[in-house]
Amino acid sequence: MDERPVTRNKGKTMSQRSERRGIHVDQSELLCKKGCGYYGNAAWQGLCSKCWREEYQKARQRQIQEDWALAEKLQREEEAAYVSIHGSSQTQPPQSHSQQSLATFSKFEEKKTNEKTRKVTTVKKFFSPSSRTAPKKALVSRLRESHEGKTPSPSISRQSSIETDRVSQDFVDFLKTLQKPGREIHKQSRAFIESMGNKRDLGVEELSECVQDFYQNMSDRLMNYFKGSSEKVDRVMDQVEKYIMTRLYKSVFCPETTDDEKKDLVTQRRIRALHWVTIQMLCVPVDEEIPEVSDSVVKAITDVIEMDSKRVPKDKLACITSCSKHIFNAIRITKNEPASADDFLPTLIYIVLKANPPRLQSNIQYITRFCNPSRLMTGEDGYYFTNLCCAVAFIEKLDAQSLNLSPEDFERYMSGQASPRRPDNPAGWPQTGSNVNPVLSQIHQNLSVLSNLEKRQQQVIEEAQSLQTELAEWQDSVAREVQDILERYPLEIKPRASAIDAENVENDKLPPPLQPQVFAG
Repeated sequence: MDERPVTRNKGKTMSQRSERRGIHVDQSELLCKKGCGYYGNAAWQGLCSKCWREEYQKARQRQIQEDWALAEKLQREEEAAYVSIHGSSQTQPPQSHSQQSLATFSKFEEKKTNEKTRKVTTVKKFFSPSSRTAPKKALVSRLRESHEGKTPSPSISRQSSIETDRVSQDFVDFLKTLQKPGREIHKQSRAFIESMGNKRDLGVEELSECVQDFYQNMSDRLMNYFKGSSEKVDRVMDQVEKYIMTRLYKSVFCPETTDDEKKDLVTQRRIRALHWVTIQMLCVPVDEEIPEVSDSVVKAITDVIEMDSKRVPKDKLACITSCSKHIFNAIRITKNEPASADDFLPTLIYIVLKANPPRLQSNIQYITRFCNPSRLMTGEDGYYFTNLCCAVAFIEKLDAQSLNLSPEDFERYMSGQASPRRPDNPAGWPQTGSNVNPVLSQIHQNLSVLSNLEKRQQQVIEEAQSLQTELAEWQDSVAREVQDILERYPLEIKPRASAIDAENVENDKLPPPLQPQVFAG
């Protein structure tokens, strides 16, 4: 991978682009705050991964030096206290040297531990989320409770196991082509995964440091073996990252020791509340009436949603890159010219708003913590990922001024009291034209169909109620007529005859051959 710094863009100044109504982020705003030329990241306080690790290492080194200075100071104080106690030992019961040493050491350790805990907590508070300051025992307890209370379903476990086995087999097959170094790489990777299994009580930032250190050490060894061939090193490191992160995914993605899940819910609710934002408000240069453009927009939305289904940081980045390329294609077809950065970022924001990707914050944090840092510093993957972080930050801070709306209208839209998609006079909505959003036209058609269906349904309900009333009245009238007939013509039930023509009194006068025969019933 090319590690050369990105050339700074001498873009427009803020005053020059004040007339632009859309969203603009200068190229320099995407770069590291220390001016190294690599892409920065909001999760690293605007620094690139290289500068962030340098600052982190410096802070950790300062912490170690301060701890040693504190230990020496406490040791001198304890020695002075020991001398004073030893000098007054004539008035007190004598203590053995071992007892005095033990008491001195205990006091030293207690003071050292308290002071060191305070300093370490201060340093970690600056470099990591506040959730990491929780006691380790509490974190371990929460992890155990989560593992006991959240048992994955057998189907998910089988699918995960199948994917892990497939990745492991692919990794072994790839390493066979490297022969001797392949065996060493496999050995080191398996040893690292086993060591990570014993570090479940660490915070996610410490786990990230372990993974990043492993990447760096492995890359240095490969660089020596391949004699500076960065292309071969990158190819091997891609396979190493895929193998390691597939095996560690369940334990390091959105862990309960962080507030990633809470951020996911906040972002998801925020995007849902902004469902009314139109393509015109963001000045997105995309015409979705063009079939090719509409197809590219759908593909971009699919890619950013599919990011959550991937387990390897590199694969998640590939989804972001694919989404961005579809966006550039949609802009190019609409404008009949190559897209610019001023066109790309608003369109990316629009795609994120339409897609509302699942666990967006968790995926961004996962990539930031466990992706090979060189991939985020330069290249198209780093550029697109940095723009996605900017898009999410813009959505979180989006206000009335950002959309050129009045504060009153913005509040009414956010509260759901009104919507720019539904004017007071629906009949006045434009139905055709090149400037009409097809989504709005489809919504209007759907509303018209629903309105007609509502009228027809109300008519059917009224007719059904009328028919029900008529049926009830007809039933009552029939019942009354039957009762009148029964009262007017009462029924007389005669006993059953024992034989045919038994009631015919003339039978006895007939001659014997013609006389009816009586049989027992």
